[in-house]
Amino acid sequence: MKIEKTFIKDLLVLTPTVHEDARGYFLESYNKKQLSNLLDVTFVQDNESCSQKDVLRGLHFQKPPYAQGKLIRVITGSVLDIAVDLRKDSATYGSHFKTVLSDKNKQQLYIPEGFAHGFLVLEDATIFSYKCTKYYHKEAEVAIAWDDPTLHIDWQIENPIISEKDKHGLPFQQYISPF
Repeated sequence: MKIEKTFIKDLLVLTPTVHEDARGYFLESYNKKQLSNLLDVTFVQDNESCSQKDVLRGLHFQKPPYAQGKLIRVITGSVLDIAVDLRKDSATYGSHFKTVLSDKNKQQLYIPEGFAHGFLVLEDATIFSYKCTKYYHKEAEVAIAWDDPTLHIDWQIENPIISEKDKHGLPFQQYISPF
């Protein structure tokens, strides 16, 4: 597995080794031993969603003590994936990292605690999967406005399909980070 650091500290792009032949392919999507040098985390929950093209989910996170680290991948289809640094003492506070995750590139993104996360679905019937370091806790969930102008995120879409919750996300300037 190839592990790349991004310009935002602790945010990692993982590219698994893919073994392909005439029958198809095989890859190891997670290996605790291999990642233990970089990630000192325990994953406790796996989540999966299926969405149609132009669905935008995010920007979501959970407040401490329920903050989650996530290891994200796309099983089928593709997404434009966004992680926003919410760690107030970070040199990249308020900055975002953007990448395309797909069934073709098979890349994964590790997002530690202290980040908001969102994604735009680029293909119909995209299956999105992620491991979490903490269990979901509804009362700790927060949504920041996906289209907040101070974040300067180019989602590459004007009118995405979003949930009621995401229509009422907090403006970033009003958000006080607990991280």
